[in-house]
This record gives sequence, structure tokens and C-alpha cells, in this order.
Amino acid sequence: MSSIIEFRDVEVRRGNRTILGPLQWSVGPGERWVVLGPNGAGKTTLLNLAASLMHPTKGSVSLLGGELGKVDVFELRPRIGFASSAMSDLLPYDEKVIDIVLTAAYAVMGRWLEEYDLWDESRAKALLTILGVREIADQYFGTLSEGEKKRVQISRALMADPELLLLDEPAAGLDLGGREDILRRITEFVNDPHAPATIIVTHHIEEIPIGTTHALLLKDGKALAQGSLLSVLTSENLSALYGISIDVQNLAGRFFARAI
Repeated sequence: MSSIIEFRDVEVRRGNRTILGPLQWSVGPGERWVVLGPNGAGKTTLLNLAASLMHPTKGSVSLLGGELGKVDVFELRPRIGFASSAMSDLLPYDEKVIDIVLTAAYAVMGRWLEEYDLWDESRAKALLTILGVREIADQYFGTLSEGEKKRVQISRALMADPELLLLDEPAAGLDLGGREDILRRITEFVNDPHAPATIIVTHHIEEIPIGTTHALLLKDGKALAQGSLLSVLTSENLSALYGISIDVQNLAGRFFARAI
């Protein structure tokens, strides 16, 4: 497979308004991307396309070797791990955490008549352990804190051993300790040589995991810049992206920004 994701002349329109595109974008195997941009830049729309949750108005989107509109998305979606706040709202609040993770093996939300073996249960518990929430496996999802919900969602996204992992603002709303802990765990996972290609959307460059290889900057639905992380994440590009003078610093692989 030459590309995990391939956007060709992609546009998404709502009425007379183009909310994404035209956009050319390609993600290769093993690449770790971050997507940055102001509110309304098209980041959520891009992730929904990459998760096969919507189709483009114009152009073509290929995911894991299949083109949207020509492939069965119900066979495609289990190969894509997706965690977002919008997805969290769809998960049953009266279900136990362990079942929230387990049901991802069948790409369903809410346990029903599926059967899971010891391997499934062991994997679910191992993922909760990796994300630091093994001890809450028997609690109900609706009782969890925002940080715990994010960790459970990421565990769920990994349950089916996806070939593509999409994380929408995984550290948003966390305090400093929670942010640093979850970033450390994400960093350890995505830098495993067997980890899937990863796309992370964030508003803050401080939340970019060490080991990220590429960046896409979206502004008004279009790519302001894209390519290798160090070539894209510059003071000049961030200043153009947000419309103010920004100084970008790289300290031991972590990025920081301030207005100047």
C-alpha cells in the first residue's frame, strides 16, 4: 500500500460555502501527522473524511487502499481507530468501561449479543493499563472525569488493532499533570515501530507528541503548509496561520509558542 490516506482535489461544501478544500494530502505508512489550524479551518471535517464518516462533495478520498464511494465503509471502519469528543457523546453512559473498549472489536457502540473471548478481554485490559486507567474498568462510563473518558476512548480506538489512528484533541480540557501524562503515554505508543499511521488534531503545539514526523496547517479550509514537521512548524508559518506574530521554539523535541 503506497498511501494510508490520499486526498485528491478534495472539497467539502455546505450550501454555497466551501468548508474544506480544494486539498491535496497524502499520508504514508508509519507517518505521524499533526493537523493545526484556527477554529473553522476545516480540521474536524478533514478527520471525518479520514474516518470514513463522510464523503467529499468533490474529488476523491482513498483510505487504506479503498476509495470512498467504491468501498464498503462498514468493512473499512474497523481498520480505523478514532477518538474525539463528538464520538464520546455517542457512547452509552450506562455501560462499563471494559465494555466500552470491548465493543470496538465489532465496531459497535453498546454491548448487545456479541461474544468476546479471553483474548479480547485481555487486550482490552492491557490497553486500559497502557493508558493508565485499568483500575476503572468496572466503573460506568458516565461517571468518569473528562481525562478518564479521553483515555478510555483512546483505548477503544486501539482495540481492533487499527491500521490508522485518528485522535481529535486528545489532551484538550486536561490540567497540566493530566496533559503531560497522556502525552507521555501517546508518545510511547505512537513511537512503537508497529504502531499505525497516526493523525492528531490539536490547537496547541505544546501538545504535539515527540516523534511526530509531519504537519498540516489548515487555514480557511486550505493547506497553508504541509510536509515534514521541522520544515512546517516555523515562526513564519504559525504567524501566517493565526494572523499574529508568533515565536516558535523547539526544546528537546517539544514545541512551544508565544506571541511577540
